[in-house]
Amino acid sequence: MPVINSIVRWLNLKRLHQIDLFRKYPDEVQKEVLFQLLRKAESTEWGIQHGFKSITSLQQFQERNPVQKYEEISPLIKRVMNGEQNILWPSDVKWFAKSSGTTEDKSKFIPVTSESLEECHYRGGKDVLAFYFYNYPDTSVLTGKSLTLGGSHQINPV
Repeated sequence: MPVINSIVRWLNLKRLHQIDLFRKYPDEVQKEVLFQLLRKAESTEWGIQHGFKSITSLQQFQERNPVQKYEEISPLIKRVMNGEQNILWPSDVKWFAKSSGTTEDKSKFIPVTSESLEECHYRGGKDVLAFYFYNYPDTSVLTGKSLTLGGSHQINPV
């Protein structure tokens, strides 16, 4: 096993343990994440409107936050696109991901923060590599050339 692989595997042990806990206790982990998100967003316009601060159960969350169509929240997203902050999420929205168009045959804009890039997009890639190195300890992926394909590079800044 190349030395670099040993280092990468060692650095990823804690994350792999976390992921294993997600698999073993999915309900508990999802509930914990939900309440972390609610506490973080309770001071936003959306959080105040939906009473995030006083939500103490999954049932309360479901009652106060019914599933909605994009079109129902698009006025709020347009406000964020016009530069208003703390509407849907407390972190500054710097970019918008653009969907390819689905149900209404129009593209939808999804607010993106630096935090969401790090916690979701980048972390997902790191997790894939962590699993890869765990399952293939003798890989030469870091000692040779590789090709990574990404999504659109068209940026829609605020």
